[in-house]
Amino acid sequence: MSIDTFAINDNHRLNLPTLDMPPRILLGAGPSNSHPRVLAALIAPTVGHLDPTFIRVMDEVGELLRYAWQTDNAYTIAISGTGSAAMEAAFANVVEPGDRVLVAVNGYFGRRMVDMAGRYGGDVRCLEAEWGRAFRFEDIEQGLETHRPQVLALVQAETSTGVGQPLDGLAELCRAHDCLLLVDTVTSLGGAPLFVDAWGIDIAYSGSQKCLSAPSGLSPLTFGPRALDKIAGRRVPIANWYMNADLLGKYWAGSPRAYHHTAPMHLFYALREGLRLVAEEGLAERWARHQTIAETLWAGLEEIGLSPYVAREFRLPSLTTVRVPDGVDAAAVSRRLLAEYNIEIAGGLGELAGKVWRVGHMGYNARRETVAVLLRALGKVLER
Repeated sequence: MSIDTFAINDNHRLNLPTLDMPPRILLGAGPSNSHPRVLAALIAPTVGHLDPTFIRVMDEVGELLRYAWQTDNAYTIAISGTGSAAMEAAFANVVEPGDRVLVAVNGYFGRRMVDMAGRYGGDVRCLEAEWGRAFRFEDIEQGLETHRPQVLALVQAETSTGVGQPLDGLAELCRAHDCLLLVDTVTSLGGAPLFVDAWGIDIAYSGSQKCLSAPSGLSPLTFGPRALDKIAGRRVPIANWYMNADLLGKYWAGSPRAYHHTAPMHLFYALREGLRLVAEEGLAERWARHQTIAETLWAGLEEIGLSPYVAREFRLPSLTTVRVPDGVDAAAVSRRLLAEYNIEIAGGLGELAGKVWRVGHMGYNARRETVAVLLRALGKVLER
């Protein structure tokens, strides 16, 4: 049938202006502002997803991630999707129907782990802690003794509460109970001390938009040898095509590389540059910068009459939850910061909704001048 048969309806033609986004200072729970060098990398020319030059970029991203995670894991990749995509990939590949999965839940993203593990047939058991508190070693030890799981899953940097979970000794516990250690490092990779190999972490995942100063859309994932053995010995096929470790592995390391999906190459350029910045600065220096800026923020909050929600020894260096004073409308304060100062902070999630603000100081935003601007603006809004 010829197109001449139809009349084009010009009433549906949209005359939109050129895209003009405001220059926000992103101090919420993520995304954070991208480093200028990362933004510059986004305009590199498009190539094919199997072009030799892009394959080289993928290899370099893997190598840089191994440095950032302090691991020698060969299977270290970036999933095309946000942090939740790598969370899903982690559970989809290592959890089989009937596997007992023990999830340590002390925030919103621990609860999301429960949901995902259950969707892949896991027999999910929960350790519960008050939101804003970390688990004690003895709590986790008792949980392993009671439930005898195949996988222990927990969040190192709980973005909903600002709690940093100590991981000391957990690998030895997991090996003694023949279970895998799966850790969410979305808000810690590149901003807080993290040693995948030395700490015996079997599976870790993260996101590009937090401490790595890149846009959202890619999520790093690493599988250690014990995790790969579990995947190779599965009794049933992996119940996910897009997140399938075998298929993704052929794209990342096959010879020749096998087509799996059309990767978002510009996001890979950006992530590569963000990781290059991590390597140039050095991990120890980067971790120290985040800690120094966090402490600067905490001191400034006290000066304007505010206090962090989490006990000092468990606070994250990349994100702080701030108690909302009695009688203050948390959402109204956030709206005024955005409207009057172009500053974004996040509200509380779940049990902490309306009770805290979540302030991110990650990656490129972990700078004294950024903290100073926020504190001045927040002080003025609260005065009014």
